[in-house]
Amino acid sequence: MSDIEALQSGVAAADREAAAPAKNPWRRYEPTILGAGTILLLLVVWEALPRIVTLSAGTKLFFATPSQVVGTLWNMFATGSIWSPLGVSAGAFALGLGIAVVVALPLGVLLGRSATLSALLDPFITAFNATPRLVFLPLVMLWFGLGLWSKVVIVFIGALFPLLINTYEGVRNADKLLINVVRSFGANEWAVARLVVVPNALPYIMVGLRLAIGRAILGVVVAEFFGSTEGLGVVMVRAASSYHVDVVFAGLIVFAAMSLVMTALVKLVEDRLQRWRPQHANG
Repeated sequence: MSDIEALQSGVAAADREAAAPAKNPWRRYEPTILGAGTILLLLVVWEALPRIVTLSAGTKLFFATPSQVVGTLWNMFATGSIWSPLGVSAGAFALGLGIAVVVALPLGVLLGRSATLSALLDPFITAFNATPRLVFLPLVMLWFGLGLWSKVVIVFIGALFPLLINTYEGVRNADKLLINVVRSFGANEWAVARLVVVPNALPYIMVGLRLAIGRAILGVVVAEFFGSTEGLGVVMVRAASSYHVDVVFAGLIVFAAMSLVMTALVKLVEDRLQRWRPQHANG
């Protein structure tokens, strides 16, 4: 057997081994076990550190162990003290993100399909996307006050651009050959967008939506930290001013959980849509 044949045989064997299902259960569950183990180790170290290391009274004042945070969080849910501020924050998040989706998706498709509209609006989109969202907060507070709608606007601004830009890129990268084929059968622009452009842009749209969720959560936190009178962020600010670090960590965990749940839901929808999209035949 020549060297080339031996090399080809080795590559083929490696491909078969990679394609075969893993017989070792460790291979299958390794990422989950390692990830959970890392988190558990961090929590154990965090819990044990103040008991091992002698800290000054001032340092202890600004420190809270995981057990204290979990106890505080449980108490906030049990007494119901968290439900009202959480409802305010969740309402602002849902409204702002929902409006951003309604605006960004059709606008992204229009920009991707119209070179003229893209040329007109691209400088403004680029400029606003590059501007930190915090810059808009004083104007938003001045125009909309300290209530719900100022937070909705900040969330909308934060979530709009990731979704808009990713939708635009997805539309621009749609399969040109498939578009021409659909047009050859007499399809109008609406049919082209519905049958080809939007389905091909779905992976981009889902990535943009996941980014938008993170920006929306950040928008809620920023708005409630600096320009609001109620909400979970306000509870965290008041707790920090009175040195209740456990309440601050509890609020942080709730915001992180909101982001994780929403991202998981988007991922679930993405998996369902991937099954619906037509699959290319493998050579």
